[in-house]
Amino acid sequence: MRGLIPTAAVATGRRPVVALRGGRPKRAAGNSWAVRQWALWSRMLSPLRPLDAPRGRATDWDASWPLAEEPVSVRRARRLVTAQLAEWAVADLSDTAELLVSELVTNALRHTRGPLRLNLRLRDSRLVCEVEDTESAGPVRNVVGPDAEGGRGTELLDLLAAAWGTERTPTGKSVWFELHGEHGSAGNAPSAD
Repeated sequence: MRGLIPTAAVATGRRPVVALRGGRPKRAAGNSWAVRQWALWSRMLSPLRPLDAPRGRATDWDASWPLAEEPVSVRRARRLVTAQLAEWAVADLSDTAELLVSELVTNALRHTRGPLRLNLRLRDSRLVCEVEDTESAGPVRNVVGPDAEGGRGTELLDLLAAAWGTERTPTGKSVWFELHGEHGSAGNAPSAD
């Protein structure tokens, strides 16, 4: 369908009209450019949940905590992760999760300004941990010497996490990692969506 020029869609609930070059107007499919743009802008303009509040209402398998912009937040994050994983009966993931969360919170405190938020989510035996902050730039991989005292955060994530990454958010970014536990060790955790 080359040659389509989308026209402005009016939020009336009807499908937008698409004009063909040199032709008559034709109805567009439900997934047209204008519909996708409207959905994108609606999501972007919706009220933002500030980082100094939990992400949402806590559930049995989701947890979220705001963290202050101070060094003691690293210790607090480690304690929160350890306690939550013990409550979820996935203590086999505790040591690795505690180390990686400590690394992410430390990096966020060093390289960003403003509040942080720690989020945990458990599905089946998959644990997803994320740290949200107000800086939009992601972590930078540095080549470090054997005597360097820091700079190995991404190497630790590569070695210990099943997967990791970063996503931009309306308030900055989220750096996340995923750990896989022993199958069935997650008690009654719901299956992945």
